[in-house]
Amino acid sequence: MKAFASLLLGLALSFFGPAARAAPPEPAGYRMDNYHPFQVPDTVNGQPALTTQQTADIWRDGSAVFVDVSSHPPRPEGLSPGTVWIDKPHPSIKGAFWLPDVGRGALAAETEAYFKRGLAALTDGDKSRALVIFCKRDCWMSWNAAKRAQSYGYARILWYSDGIEGWTEAGLPTEKVAPYP
Repeated sequence: MKAFASLLLGLALSFFGPAARAAPPEPAGYRMDNYHPFQVPDTVNGQPALTTQQTADIWRDGSAVFVDVSSHPPRPEGLSPGTVWIDKPHPSIKGAFWLPDVGRGALAAETEAYFKRGLAALTDGDKSRALVIFCKRDCWMSWNAAKRAQSYGYARILWYSDGIEGWTEAGLPTEKVAPYP
């Protein structure tokens, strides 16, 4: 019986132990598809992701702008052109700004311009202003967006990889947001 228990423990550790959960290395470029839910690296450009506690502390002291980069649900297919469609409310970290779809691997020129304009407006053009970038847990879109914002010259990019799920599980404040104009 002890041998069987040891075998089960060994199998469990092989599936759920630290080696099974090792984060993937950072890719050289952007993740181009299959953004969620796939395990993300522990770092973006070598900087470790924030924990929920660190993120909550930053949120409480107001030292950073919070940027939600979750995707925007598309208009359902098959709706006639005159049909009114109302977006589902989007829950986010209280006080965050939602810049949807800016974390995709390849951005259309207008989406990239929207991201640049949004970041500039949210920081008042101060590229040294801290930005906390997030979306869902283990979502490559936030990783891509953090990496991209750094490439635009923003010096204090903080990445919260546990996203809205980690935030709500900790019982922290949320609110419904609309896309940033």
